[in-house]
Amino acid sequence: MNSFVHKMILSFLALIVMTVAFVIGYYGYSYYSLPVEDRFFHDMYQTLKPSGFWGHGFGVFGALFILVGLFSYMARKRLKIFSRLGLLKHWLEFHIFMCTMGPVLVLYHTSFKFGGIVAICFWSMFLVVLSGVIGRFLYLRIPRTIEGRELSLQEVKELSNDLDEELKNKYDISDSLIFSSFNNRKRILREKGLSKDEYKKVRNIIRSELFLTRRIKNLEKMQNLFKYWHVVHLPFALIMLITLVIHVAVVILFGYKWIF
Repeated sequence: MNSFVHKMILSFLALIVMTVAFVIGYYGYSYYSLPVEDRFFHDMYQTLKPSGFWGHGFGVFGALFILVGLFSYMARKRLKIFSRLGLLKHWLEFHIFMCTMGPVLVLYHTSFKFGGIVAICFWSMFLVVLSGVIGRFLYLRIPRTIEGRELSLQEVKELSNDLDEELKNKYDISDSLIFSSFNNRKRILREKGLSKDEYKKVRNIIRSELFLTRRIKNLEKMQNLFKYWHVVHLPFALIMLITLVIHVAVVILFGYKWIF
């Protein structure tokens, strides 16, 4: 999958989430914007309340999105049987999509009214989503293989050394030129009489070298932050999952089975 198609797919998934959030919000705005005590008299009360047809459905599908997104990513990451099933980074993106869509639907399921165990579940879910955004930021700053495996500091240094050797041996470009100003680099590369294709290749190699140099400086810090991030993200995810299961069990016990 080339980068353009990949970006288009990610944009499409983001558009789906935003469209669903907007359409439901637009459709039920007059209901959701009312004080809780006045909603009983609204025309859409029977359908949008948490136990109503649409309101309950939002909860069912929201929970399914969260569970599928969570356990599919965990299975791909931890079980060897799934290790060859797609790239890990693509599964992470699927996990993010499902665990963003799910909370959006759950939010509308609650009708923006939280209390008791539902409040615990919702705020745990909110913290999971928030920490997930932070985790994605940290994840992107840790160099990885194309499969998504985290690279060690030694592996990153080896990649950097390989690029250095190619620039020095093949194009006679020193470290001082690599780390000089952009205008100076451009001028000297032009003076070397490189062909158009060679110039583009050298420019891309230098960009990669500068990128890896920055990553090497920050790698240890990012890896430590990522470890601490798991200490926050995983417990809240576990709390959310436990309270979600309890909530669903209680709802079924009281006879709210939606269309089933």
